[in-house]
Amino acid sequence: MNILMHACCGPCSIVPTRSLKGEGAKITALFDNPNIQPYTEWVKRLEALTLHMERENIALLPPEPYDLVPWLRRVVFKENARCALCYEVRLAKAAAKAAEGGFDAFTTTLLYSRHQKHDLIRELGEKAAREAGTVFLYRDWRPGWSEGVAESKRLGMYRQQYCGCIYSEMERYLGNIEAER
Repeated sequence: MNILMHACCGPCSIVPTRSLKGEGAKITALFDNPNIQPYTEWVKRLEALTLHMERENIALLPPEPYDLVPWLRRVVFKENARCALCYEVRLAKAAAKAAEGGFDAFTTTLLYSRHQKHDLIRELGEKAAREAGTVFLYRDWRPGWSEGVAESKRLGMYRQQYCGCIYSEMERYLGNIEAER
């Protein structure tokens, strides 16, 4: 199977790539994450993913230039729905690229994280696939969470401390401040 794998970062790609390779899949990675802020964070995540894809001998499609404005326009004043909107835009892009590139299916490393809204990702991935005329490959990679964390540390990968958007960064720090009180 020829799979396009949307990847949010290097650490989250470890378990999905091993799993898909174990199934005999040919993988091509796509880094399309307009939600990641600031630009320096986006660069760090892209660099970590690029190094991991090189180690795994997996092609990484050239990323589009960093463009935060459309994503912000999509979520501003809709902060409570931002995750769904964020998943939707990234999965739609992956589905379109999969259809254009003649891939058998597409998937996402978001399905690895136990911090993501798994059922919503699956629903939006399947919707994006229908609209683009392709297939969404669903896998629950969360059982490999600890293995992936340990491996990313062993490899010395850059490990981000928040999902990607400025809202998630704020919640991370506000949560820490609240916990300290």
